[in-house]
Amino acid sequence: MEEQPDLVEACVEKWDFNWLLHRATQRVGAAYAEEIAKFGISLRGQLVLQALANEELQRTQLKLGAMLGLDKTTLTSELDKLERAGLVQRVPDPSDRRVRTPVITDKGRELQKEAGDALAEVDRAFQARFTHQEMVIIRKALQDLSRGEGPMHGSCI
Repeated sequence: MEEQPDLVEACVEKWDFNWLLHRATQRVGAAYAEEIAKFGISLRGQLVLQALANEELQRTQLKLGAMLGLDKTTLTSELDKLERAGLVQRVPDPSDRRVRTPVITDKGRELQKEAGDALAEVDRAFQARFTHQEMVIIRKALQDLSRGEGPMHGSCI
């Protein structure tokens, strides 16, 4: 999407810290979203698949949601999409039929790996704009800002 000159000019006065972080987030997020869309899933879907692929112990939906910072409704919606695509299945707990444990399928594991590799390339392209020393500083600054003060709100994505 090409920027509109009037919009850019109007934003030039907003080049404060908050605006710069917001604009950088928009650009990076758009690049990631465009890439992951090629795989037929969302960034949040990839996050769920990644968590399931990297888990040595299975987690219930409730625990998975807590780990990812996703509320029950959001996680259920994402799992529904992933399940329809054959990427995950929800296995009922034998001792409590109300509890479901999401499990990644072989198809899901394969897609997660391919999508993860593609997103890593997007990441590398952004990082290539900076020297190694600059990336160390940027990463540290962003980690410090992310930790912040008080409770964390929102999901990992």
